[in-house]
Amino acid sequence: MTAPATTRAPGSAPEAAPAPQALYVYGITPAGVRTPRSAGVDGAPVRLLTESGLCAAVSAAPPRLRPRRRDLLAHQSVLDELAAQGPVLPMRFAVLSPRTDVLHSQLRSDAAHLTAQLDGVRGCVELNVKGTVVPGHFADLVRRDDKLRTLALRTRRRPDYEANVRLGEAIALGVRREARRAAREVVDRLAPLAVRTVQGATDDEQVLSASFLLRSADEPRFREAVAEQARDRGDRLALSVTGPLPCYSFVDPRPAAPAGR
Repeated sequence: MTAPATTRAPGSAPEAAPAPQALYVYGITPAGVRTPRSAGVDGAPVRLLTESGLCAAVSAAPPRLRPRRRDLLAHQSVLDELAAQGPVLPMRFAVLSPRTDVLHSQLRSDAAHLTAQLDGVRGCVELNVKGTVVPGHFADLVRRDDKLRTLALRTRRRPDYEANVRLGEAIALGVRREARRAAREVVDRLAPLAVRTVQGATDDEQVLSASFLLRSADEPRFREAVAEQARDRGDRLALSVTGPLPCYSFVDPRPAAPAGR
């Protein structure tokens, strides 16, 4: 069966070609990996674009891109399948490329940089360690801190609202100070076990956030070291470990621009 021909009114402008669809990019790997079976963001099938010895895992970009739980999990599932096969440079959620030819061009022009990045994370995983303040050790802190002990005695002898507030603020500050010191000690102990370490953002409650790039074989030893630190400093710092993760914190997909550009 032949499709009917499309007709236009005389003098009318030709129909514009459909605009190329943007691509959602999950990550970059060496060429030769298997296409992930997991559905991508918005349920789209994942495919691989190969260029200059590299593969980019992509799918059609959805019309509306929002950080819905199912899409975040889909993004992670695709990366997990890629990471199970070898090194991967993971993209953060919602990285898009406007067209296939643009992405091919980027892979071609950045091939040396991307290949070096892949070599740097080959055989590695990322683990993130967080530490939050443990508020309950203030009694021991007051015993050890002369200024706090004096302030506590003064407040006990002449209790009033302002004195209690000052004491509470001083204790909270001391507890955070102790927790931050413990956090620095934890990083000092864990960093020698890692290939690289990157410090993350912290606040008054979460005083430690650090990502560690580890050789996969070193992960058990690293987890044992974290457990030891949790036992030694558990009165000041509550530690948690997340991972293994794709090496988000240790890749730079694009080379730095030369100075003066």
